[in-house]
Amino acid sequence: MSSEFQQVGELIMEFYRRRVIMGTTTVGIRTRDGVVLAADKRATAGYYIAHKNVEKIIRIDDRAALTTAGLVADAQALANFLRVEAMYYRNLTGRPMSIRAMASLLSILLNTSKYFPYIVQLLLGGYDDAPRLFAIEWFGDVTEEQFTATGSGSPIAIGVIEEGYRENLTIDEAVKLAIRAVTAATKRDSASGEGIDVAIITKDGFKKMSYKLDNLPV
Repeated sequence: MSSEFQQVGELIMEFYRRRVIMGTTTVGIRTRDGVVLAADKRATAGYYIAHKNVEKIIRIDDRAALTTAGLVADAQALANFLRVEAMYYRNLTGRPMSIRAMASLLSILLNTSKYFPYIVQLLLGGYDDAPRLFAIEWFGDVTEEQFTATGSGSPIAIGVIEEGYRENLTIDEAVKLAIRAVTAATKRDSASGEGIDVAIITKDGFKKMSYKLDNLPV
């Protein structure tokens, strides 16, 4: 019986794993002055292009944002949860929630839901006393990163970033590198495409830009 349960569990996990990595490319880059997040704008349902103007970078507040890969409904629910909790914390304490605390909160929620998991890969970027970038996986494991990528196009994107990353990148250089990484993924990953959204988060706040693939600033 235990062997049968194990086989069923492995099949379920393989299904979840395939669903998580399909359908997008998102990247995050941390610099000395802030965090740059970028994502493509295509949504797919299997091999069908379901939408061509999807927002995969979700603003949490003026100093934090989340990129999403996986099931859209799960990602939106988690983003809404985090936004409300961050607002409640600010109202209760008079100070903003730290980016690490946001990552820990998502981690706890994902881990306690591991038997009925949220099918997501998340990047949380923001600025509190310094730039922060966290990768958060579907069972709640959290790693702080200098740069990272998620989604089906991530193997392509991460190679571009790794080749061009250095610790003293300026914000403008990080934006160009993030755009190059997502653009490279759109050329080889059929589930990524249409355009690129870019978010910049610094001590001065949150800024977001959108580009078509035929009108990129690089």
